[in-house]
Amino acid sequence: MQVARDRPWMVAVTMEASCARILERHRTAIRVQKADVAIINLARIIEATLKLSNKKGFHATSLRELAKASGLSMGALYSYFDNKTTLLSMILREVGSTAVQVLKASPDHLTNDPRAHLAWAIDTHIRLSEAMQPWFVFSFMEAKSFPPAERKIAIDAEAATEEIFAGVIARGVVSGNFSADEAGLTASLIKPLLQDWYVKRTKYRRRGTSIETYIASVTRFIEAALAAETARTPRAMERKASGQGVEAAGAYGGPR
Repeated sequence: MQVARDRPWMVAVTMEASCARILERHRTAIRVQKADVAIINLARIIEATLKLSNKKGFHATSLRELAKASGLSMGALYSYFDNKTTLLSMILREVGSTAVQVLKASPDHLTNDPRAHLAWAIDTHIRLSEAMQPWFVFSFMEAKSFPPAERKIAIDAEAATEEIFAGVIARGVVSGNFSADEAGLTASLIKPLLQDWYVKRTKYRRRGTSIETYIASVTRFIEAALAAETARTPRAMERKASGQGVEAAGAYGGPR
């Protein structure tokens, strides 16, 4: 299948694959020994959690409701987690770590082509949020009620994805492909455009906007904002001459 060849990460973001990683990450806490059984039941638990949370919120969802929706007993639920906060941590760690790993695994040929790399990152982030839409929506919508430790998981994951974008932008500034005074700030401004696709899905469905159209529009918008022609302004030339652009690229993992 062409899509699978172009986006090898897609096989790693199925519910089964995600639950297999959750099991591995929490192996000492999950008391079910048979991996195949544990993965199946984790999928039932997480699917039910995401659906219930979308309807009434994670905080308002009781374990009894979760047991009924997942088809498992209360005792069975406690074989996988000791309380709702642990379940929350499982979900947040999975969606956060998967997003970072996928975005870091860019094709080698993009390393020296910041424009193509940025376009790939935009495309990949939006398509990843499409493939894991319930996970992304859960993380976004429930953030305001996260306990401190879980809020930090979400904040760290967001910072890590922004840093990936900032690194690409900083390298583009050094190579003359982009113009941006602050790569980190620019990456932060890009993030809401990526989030809008999964947070406001109904709006785009009503407009008949396809994912391909949305990706193309966001990419053109960002490329126009970073257009290198502005790099010839006196301030930009002064910054480049002083080496500030090189330092910025180094701060985000670019060449020093």
